[in-house]
Amino acid sequence: MKRKQFMNSKDNLSPVERIKTGSNGLRGTLKESLLDDVTGAIREDDQTLIKFHGMYQQDDRDRREERVSKKLEWLYSYMIRLRLPGGFLTPEQWIGLNEIAEDHSTGTIKITTRQTIQLHGILKSKLKPTIQSFNLKHLDSIAACGDVNRNVTCTANPSESPLHQEAYELAGKISEMCLPKTQSYYDIWIDDELIVDRKAEEDPLYEDRYLPRKLKIGIAVPPNNDVDVFINDIALIAIIENNTIVGYNIAAGGGLGATHGNEATYARLASIIGFVDTEEKVLKAVYEIITVQRDFGNRSDRKLSRLKYTIDRLGIDQYRAEVEKRTGFSFEPAREFKFEQRKDRYGWTRNHEGKWFYTLFVEHGRVLNTEEYPLKAGLLKIAQTGNANFRFTCNQNLILADIHEEDKAEIENILQEYGISGYTDGASALRKNSVACVALNTCSLALAEAQRYLPSLVTKIEPILEKHGLLQDDITIRMTGCPNGCGRSPNAEIGFVGTAYGRYNLHIGGDRLGMRLNTKFKENIDEDEILTTLDELFGIYIQKRLTEETFGDFSYRYLQNLN
Repeated sequence: MKRKQFMNSKDNLSPVERIKTGSNGLRGTLKESLLDDVTGAIREDDQTLIKFHGMYQQDDRDRREERVSKKLEWLYSYMIRLRLPGGFLTPEQWIGLNEIAEDHSTGTIKITTRQTIQLHGILKSKLKPTIQSFNLKHLDSIAACGDVNRNVTCTANPSESPLHQEAYELAGKISEMCLPKTQSYYDIWIDDELIVDRKAEEDPLYEDRYLPRKLKIGIAVPPNNDVDVFINDIALIAIIENNTIVGYNIAAGGGLGATHGNEATYARLASIIGFVDTEEKVLKAVYEIITVQRDFGNRSDRKLSRLKYTIDRLGIDQYRAEVEKRTGFSFEPAREFKFEQRKDRYGWTRNHEGKWFYTLFVEHGRVLNTEEYPLKAGLLKIAQTGNANFRFTCNQNLILADIHEEDKAEIENILQEYGISGYTDGASALRKNSVACVALNTCSLALAEAQRYLPSLVTKIEPILEKHGLLQDDITIRMTGCPNGCGRSPNAEIGFVGTAYGRYNLHIGGDRLGMRLNTKFKENIDEDEILTTLDELFGIYIQKRLTEETFGDFSYRYLQNLN
């Protein structure tokens, strides 16, 4: 307890902590900021608070120099991210999303690595109309960003298992349980009546200080780890016996972010702390894991504030004991489970109810129209049939879901008409297993490109793979424009982490199932060296791999031999 008091003494708090506690329930001066039409930005403290409402202030970094040369302020805009636990939209909601994207944003619909949607390029004057339009479609962005629980993810494809619905419903219950109690979102954006009685907003989970940093929760249903469950602060792995979920293994402490040059920061996978056998216990355990992080997490240094650092500082045994003390029950020993894959199942699949699902490849989650590939138009036409729901995967892809047998042919015709099925079928395995964060031109933290560059880099890697007979090998490749890990590069078989424009650290040796992080192999290399290095590694892999050994397992063994 002394350690907790030292870490979070009132004289040792980060500026963000003072902003949160003095924010009047996350309201701050946001109303005043929105009314200031002299600038496209909002007030500095409000830039922290707006995250809790599901938004980030950004600017077009491609145009900074031009704006400065003309003595203009940066071209500020905003990203809004929806809260969609389990990643689900009705066709009517997709139609509404399409209209909102066209009216208020760049027009591109972005599927994120956390199974939700975000829109970019929204001007300050369009923020309130955008949120109000979402509200009319029964959508919100509450707590999609900020120092709270973020969007809860779960196994995406209902054709994977008849147990999917149970996991999806659990994701929704956790999301609802972890919502902040303040009504500031509705007060500011929906013009609901201001709540004068602050007792109605008392929040036993977050209090008035919220969490030291963001917290992420994921639910996996073996044998597919498509959610990358161990990268989450709280990871739930369904334990299945006789085709029934009998409980969940609970793990804690995952997180992939780090800081270049700061060895105190690191990527980490969650550690399993035990098994619980009822949904009631799952919810109680998740709640109290959050309260322990609230009370023991580092509030002085935000680079060291994620749950992983709290666990490593306290030790896993002391951490588990504190959680058990608060829940009132002990965790049972973890039960066995097995993951067999981590990828999305592209194309048509059918579930236990006879419904059809089509998983289509959306490169890095960017839904837009080009002259060659009018993806967005095709998806709108599918939504307008009313015969397919929309589900999102943590690999940034889209599942057209819950299609009845009599409607399948109509959906298939649209897929072919707009080239969607052809694009999905024609992409290489490496491309289908690629993930990239947004990075430039909007992310303020980006040091290098990611989603705008990785497709062209993959195009240059594909001939090298073909030369070595590996074009259809399911190698995972991921790229982030900085070391914060949003594109999950630390647990790919091949990971790129941006260091400067056009330069990346190359990491190799992650496993294919998401159970092992990769290791930095080369630092600050450009495209020529990337291609030369991969050519050499693929050549050695073909010569020296063991039977059925994946590239990730081979490169892990290769690195161990080098050391």
